Amino acid sequence: MLLENRFNLIDEPWIPVADVGLVSLSDVFSHREYRALGGNPVQKIALTKLLLAIAQSAYTPEDDDDWRSLGVDGLMDKCRAYLDQWYDCFYLYGDKPFLQMAVLDNIFQKELLKAIAEQDKSREQALKPKKFGVGFYPEVLVDNSVVLTGHQIPKHLSDADKAVFVVSLMNFAFSGKRVHKEIPALTVGHQKTSSAKPGPSLGNYVGYLHSYLHGDSLQETIWLNLLTHENINDTKIWENKLGKAPWEEMPTGEGCYISNKLKKSYMGCLVSLSRFVLMKDDGIFYVEGIQYESHKNGWYEPSMSLKRISKKRNKDKDEDKNGENENDVMALWLNVSKKPWRELTSLLSFLGASNQNGFDCPQIRLGFQRIKSRRTAIGVWSGGLKATYTSGEHSPRQDDDFIESCVTLPSPSLITGENGGWFDTLSTEVQIMEDMANTLGNSVYCYSKRDIKDSKEKDKRANTIREKAVNMFWQLSEREFRNLLDNSVDKKLAIAMRDVFVSFVNKAYNSFCPMDTARQIDAWAHCRPNLAKYLSNQKKENM
Repeated sequence: MLLENRFNLIDEPWIPVADVGLVSLSDVFSHREYRALGGNPVQKIALTKLLLAIAQSAYTPEDDDDWRSLGVDGLMDKCRAYLDQWYDCFYLYGDKPFLQMAVLDNIFQKELLKAIAEQDKSREQALKPKKFGVGFYPEVLVDNSVVLTGHQIPKHLSDADKAVFVVSLMNFAFSGKRVHKEIPALTVGHQKTSSAKPGPSLGNYVGYLHSYLHGDSLQETIWLNLLTHENINDTKIWENKLGKAPWEEMPTGEGCYISNKLKKSYMGCLVSLSRFVLMKDDGIFYVEGIQYESHKNGWYEPSMSLKRISKKRNKDKDEDKNGENENDVMALWLNVSKKPWRELTSLLSFLGASNQNGFDCPQIRLGFQRIKSRRTAIGVWSGGLKATYTSGEHSPRQDDDFIESCVTLPSPSLITGENGGWFDTLSTEVQIMEDMANTLGNSVYCYSKRDIKDSKEKDKRANTIREKAVNMFWQLSEREFRNLLDNSVDKKLAIAMRDVFVSFVNKAYNSFCPMDTARQIDAWAHCRPNLAKYLSNQKKENM
């Protein structure tokens, strides 16, 4: 029976756009007024990757000069022509469903018939399509999921929600035993595991932080983050260079020729196919897809931030008998208690006089290099999902959450031109803010230890109060960070802003260190943070 091709992603509204609602792929590449993507951070990253994959497939510039000549309008024209050419590959349902494996239907049917013939009820139940789950996480429900709150009850997803779900799943699938373990590998000889690896964009631990340049419109954002052939070649991590989009050439199995080519290409970073899926009967067939290495093994995405740390080899080992230095790779992980804007100086460390301690985010660095003459502001968006990895299983637990921030920088021509000291000034002031936060934390801890009566949990309670006070300081500081970015062009103006951040320290200290009793007054005076060295001369004179 022929399957009906329906819900074409080029025509149907399914992509969330801020202040607009759902739009189609055709709309994205036609309307310049769209400001930014909507949805949660994972959906934004996944959709950004998809849009970049379409743009890179439509036209990849040779070098920066070609990129500038192309421009936003030129790229959008190329993308619309590309979507027209590959229109039949963007149906969510049909004989060639978008980013799905139609062959899974026959495989599941065969396995189901075997289970029925053997009267194996448990296997028969396990072969049914899995439920989508809550929708906003890129996961399906585990067979023995425990529902504790109403938010964990599976939702009925619309076709638009399912499209976003499938796109998000390709790069951000949770690791674990959610996959259909009863289905044999699609590639003969491929060794499957009972617990599948996480999607490469999520990471093996708590979650990678991803960063992109953010333009004045969604279309400009796509153009700003487009890589050139020269960029791809110079990166030297993709053996197959750009590669081919999966919808143009879908794999037949986990280890087939096409899968191996995708795995070693930039396109594999944008649309990784880490799960092979097929939607059916309001559920989804869900098996292990292409498995990727972690950043420790030399694989990474341009939107990730890494730095290499030299470490001394073990002289006792035969292979390390020379005691040579080797490079270890450290990733910038998500930290829910530390908003991404606080990592800005690490992401922009390439602007400094020396780049020895900062992280390198190729997506930001390569994009920034070619917009140095830009006279309007530019944004840096960072975000992701923190999910705990325990015993081979990923899931959001306890304080795990989505996290994102978008910081608008002064024009690149201003901060990289004659005022090249902007970054060094900003780095100094951000480090001083970190020092202030540490001083505040120590003062609040000291006060709490003196104020809390003898208790077995005195240290634990004091640490909890310290964390709350420091968090309050950073929340207050976030409001003024925009001004600090602008004032860092003039070192004197930046230094003058220290008075504001000192006042935030005092406000946080007073909020968590009351003076209601004589005991508290004594503790307050004894532990009060001394930040006089950070105050301006005028402020010191008034004290």
